Parts: sequence; C-alpha cells; structure tokens
Amino acid sequence: MSKNVDFIFDFGSPNAYLSHKLVGEIEERTGATFNYIPCLLGGLFKLTNNQPPMLAFGPVKGKLEYEQLETKRFIEKHKLTKFKFNPHFPVNTLLIMRGLIAAEMSGAKKKYIDLVLKAMWEEGLKMDDPDVVKQALTEGGLDGDDILARTQDPVVKQKLMDNTEAAAARGAFGIPTFYVGDEMFFGKDRLAQVEELL
Repeated sequence: MSKNVDFIFDFGSPNAYLSHKLVGEIEERTGATFNYIPCLLGGLFKLTNNQPPMLAFGPVKGKLEYEQLETKRFIEKHKLTKFKFNPHFPVNTLLIMRGLIAAEMSGAKKKYIDLVLKAMWEEGLKMDDPDVVKQALTEGGLDGDDILARTQDPVVKQKLMDNTEAAAARGAFGIPTFYVGDEMFFGKDRLAQVEELL
C-alpha cells in the first residue's frame, strides 16, 4: 500500500483547514507523506456540476444546522480552538491558489500553506485582497511582492488549471479529497479511514 496521500486542496474550504491541522499527527503515526495538490475549488465545482454546501443543502430542512454541529464536534474532539469562521466567506481563492503554485515552485510550499491557512481560518483576513495577502506573507517571512508578481506568470496559471482538471478527471468533486493509491476519500471525517488504510 502506498505511503503517500494526495490531498486535493484549496484554502477556501474550512474543512481543508481542519484536515490540515491533523495531517502532521497522521504522518507521524503512519510514516506517510501528504502531498498537497493545489486545485481551484470553484473550477472543480464547475467541472463536476457540484455546488457549495450552502447552495446544495440550503433548501434541505435541518441539513446545514447538522453540518455545523458536526463541525463543532470535530473541532472539540481535536481541540482546534484557533479556528474562526472567516467573516469574508466565501473568499475568492484564485490569487492565493496561484500563489501556492508559485510558492511550490520556489520551495516554500509548506510555509506558504501554514501562513495562508492561519490568515484565512484563524485571523479572519480578507485573503482575496492583494494588499492583505502581501502583508500576511511578508510578515510571515516570505517575499510577498515576488509571490504576488508570479501569480501572473502563465506557467503558474496553467499549472493550477491543469491540477484542477486532473483532479476532476480522477473523480474529485470537492475539497478536501484524499487519495491513497487509487482509493478516494472525501471530507475531513474520512481522515480516520485514510489512516486506517495507511
């Protein structure tokens, strides 16, 4: 069985943040490596005819309230007390996802992910505002000017599109999605199954 897990990832998903906070512990316990694959959630929705939960389940009586309860239970179980729902949600993540591709190309992927997730889901910053993004990156020790400039690079733009199309072709329809070999798992609540398989 593969010891690598592909993590189909976008900063715009609160469940991607909650999953991320557990990844380090799972890697330690299993010896696995999680490979974060930047994909644009909006593009994935479009390619698969999916919708955000607010739209998909909005008309279903009690469904969104139950989803909130499950999230509350998950946060309490794993003591993820720094989580704060972003007041600017939904945030257009195109800029920060291109930034992740740029950071990946320069070897700063992990630091970038940690900084942007913190800004989005702990500090509640408006992470589709270039000035806010630049400040968050610069204060975190990355070159915000350089990363933002490289988000306009055609190679960076194409890589994000290619990743998103490949994820949809592989069967992903939302985020977070995990693959262990060919086995697919969707949602933060499937991380226990991922670990069990590892």
